[in-house]
Amino acid sequence: MKTKGLSGSTLKIIAVVTMIIDHIAAAVLWRFVLARGNSAVLAGASEGLLRVIQSENLLLIYRVMRNVGRIAFPIFCFLLIEGFEHTRDVRKYVVRLGLFALLSEVPFDLAFHGKLLEFTYQNVFFTLFAGLVTVVLFHAVEEYLEINPALRVFLLAVVSIGGMYLAHAVHTDYAARGVMCILVFYIFRKNKQAQIIAGVLAFFWWEPAAVFAFVPIALYNGARGIRLKYAFYAVYPIHLLILYALSALLGLGAIAVV
Repeated sequence: MKTKGLSGSTLKIIAVVTMIIDHIAAAVLWRFVLARGNSAVLAGASEGLLRVIQSENLLLIYRVMRNVGRIAFPIFCFLLIEGFEHTRDVRKYVVRLGLFALLSEVPFDLAFHGKLLEFTYQNVFFTLFAGLVTVVLFHAVEEYLEINPALRVFLLAVVSIGGMYLAHAVHTDYAARGVMCILVFYIFRKNKQAQIIAGVLAFFWWEPAAVFAFVPIALYNGARGIRLKYAFYAVYPIHLLILYALSALLGLGAIAVV
């Protein structure tokens, strides 16, 4: 019998689709917006391209798409904790995230900076990597260290602040707030209702549109769904390369958008 609700793979598809919508706006449409003030681009634009650049509706479409994109990150955070809870080898999980963070950096920098490498802002896989490492250490303090309660609380605070500082220091996407939200999902993982309430509160104060992600999260049925693990990882760098290629073909690839 089929279980009612949404499987893990369905959640991943929702996250990937909303992420791509977000990145189309950020990496392509925003370049059109920025091109309005670039006389060289305007001078070289075709009549059709010029109409798109000068369209008054462009900024509205951009904002709507970016808000839709806010749905993606909370789902990725939720699934990261689900993966941590169910993985057979957490070390391989950490290594896999780190590897895809490195593999995705050039496509990310091309898509958003128009450069092969740019170290002022790193892709979201680095945020997920930092969040997972923080969760692993947090879990180790909780479960394996026989220490007095006061010292345990102190070490948990050190781990949490350290993970958030790491993300902030290397300028990852969502930075310290991203790691904080991952920790919220982890801390409340054993109570779905509390996890959703805490997650909504954690996101609402800085990304109000992200709260809509908790509708599909609430409908999650615990099933894995279709097994396309590496396909979901690979879509991140691949779609960024495609978006950069599209921007380059339109003559806008050199415009930095982040």
